[in-house]
Parts: sequence; structure tokens; C-alpha cells
Amino acid sequence: MALQKYPSLFLDRDGTLIKDVGYISNPGRVVFYTCTFDALKEAQQFFRLFIITNQPGIAKGIVTLDEAITVNTYIQSVFADKGITIESIYMCPHSKEDNCHCRKPKTYFVDQAVAHYNLDVQHSFVIGDHPSDILLAKNAGMQGIYVLTGHGKKHKKEIDNCVIVKKNLQYAVDYILKRVQL
Repeated sequence: MALQKYPSLFLDRDGTLIKDVGYISNPGRVVFYTCTFDALKEAQQFFRLFIITNQPGIAKGIVTLDEAITVNTYIQSVFADKGITIESIYMCPHSKEDNCHCRKPKTYFVDQAVAHYNLDVQHSFVIGDHPSDILLAKNAGMQGIYVLTGHGKKHKKEIDNCVIVKKNLQYAVDYILKRVQL
């Protein structure tokens, strides 16, 4: 008997779930988009939720690893208080120049999640405001949805015309859920 596989949403952090205010070193600077909580409550009815975030401020010495972990822990606890389960937050602490194995659009963290949580990649999505999120989805065999929050408008010209683009996380989740519920 095969184990059930679970569809998932891999979510970018800064610019997708929370406002991108630069390098965040303490929870007091975290500002959630107003649609984030309702969107994730709806999504978790059908998907396991994960966050994958590139945090190059650590490599640049702007934010310490402990500060970044504190911010991620805070974000996860706020979600938990709202009844939203984030299975795991994966964080790359490297800069682009480090050419590491874990920075988006590489699939390192997706591969870890798939192995640990028995995920159904074919029915999973990546939602983010940067072209690297869309490339991550493509590289992992998932569908990417690009949002125009955060840096989304700035980098929109860098994505293919065939990429699904939505105004924000709520619109992206609505789009996905219409397909799931058919």
C-alpha cells in the first residue's frame, strides 16, 4: 500500500507573506500583508505550507543567523496563533556570489521537504515575488505563481509571458483553489 502524498505550497517570505522592508533583524519590523492570514487559512485546507527564503543579509553581515532565526520563529508563531500551520521554514543564509547549493532557484530545500513530508510535487506550487521563485518551481517540477507585491512589479519583465501573475497572495491562492476544487 502506497503512502499518501500531499500537495504543498512553497511560499517566499519577504515580499510575498510580509512586506519587504529590507534586511529584517528583529520581529518588530515584520509587517504582514493584510491578505496573508485569510489566504493561508484557505490554502491549508488543501495544501501543506512551507516557506523558503533567501536571506543574503546573513552572508553580508547585516543580519546575524540568530536574528534571522528569531524573525522566522516569530513569523511561524504568529501563523500558529492564527491557526495556520507552516510545516517548516527553510532559509538560505548565503549571498548570490557564494554559489551555494541551497539558494533559490536551486531545489535543495524542496527536495528536503519532499523527502521528509512525502509531498506530491506534481500538484504543488511555488508563490513568490521574484523570478527565482518561478525558476524554483520550474526546476522542481511544480507550477510557479508570480505576485506583484514586494519586488514583483520591479522584476516582472524578467519572467516569461507564460507565467501566471497575480496581484497578491490572496489572488494567487484563489487561482489555485479554483483549480483544486473543480
